[in-house]
Amino acid sequence: MFEAILSEDERGQVGIGTLIVFIAMVLVAAIAAGVLINTAGFLQSQAEATGQESTDLVSDRIEVVSTTGIVTSNADDGDLQSIRVVITTAPGADDIDLNETVIQAVGPQGEETLTLADTVDGSTTAGSFNIDDSEITSQDSAVLNDANEETTIVLDPASAPFGDGAGTVFGEGDKATLDIISPASAVTQVELRSPDLYNNDNEAVRL
Repeated sequence: MFEAILSEDERGQVGIGTLIVFIAMVLVAAIAAGVLINTAGFLQSQAEATGQESTDLVSDRIEVVSTTGIVTSNADDGDLQSIRVVITTAPGADDIDLNETVIQAVGPQGEETLTLADTVDGSTTAGSFNIDDSEITSQDSAVLNDANEETTIVLDPASAPFGDGAGTVFGEGDKATLDIISPASAVTQVELRSPDLYNNDNEAVRL
């Protein structure tokens, strides 16, 4: 059935051909293994990065402790002079840079994206949010961490989206929504609901 190869030259040619085929198979296998290793490494790195982002999204959150409004010196006007939101870090969260934190606010006068004011002094600042905290005296120190367990965000009820900047001020019976977005893109939503009637000048009312 098989023809016997009697010539030594013919035997050598068959052996070389087999060796070439074997080497080619080894090279192909090595290249395929390299591609698989590189792909596996890339997928592992991507999975680790995705896992870390997911963890940050859950843990690096800002929690709201309380929301209050300070009535003006004339309660009969029915206006607030400031909106104060006390915040803290969620359990297990890393330091949260308030310079990279934004507040997307929706109020009676529309929608506005608020960022940290240039001067951190606890004042009401149009178009921005301010910080009232003895531990935070500048933008460089505006970091939410265990050292300052609670920090107060101060909002201006006279400027957009709470007021119109021309006399209309957030006050009695008004409502607003705040989405506080941390640097890790974790969102904390807060609803502000002002009482229908203010009784005393300069009083603090729960929102």
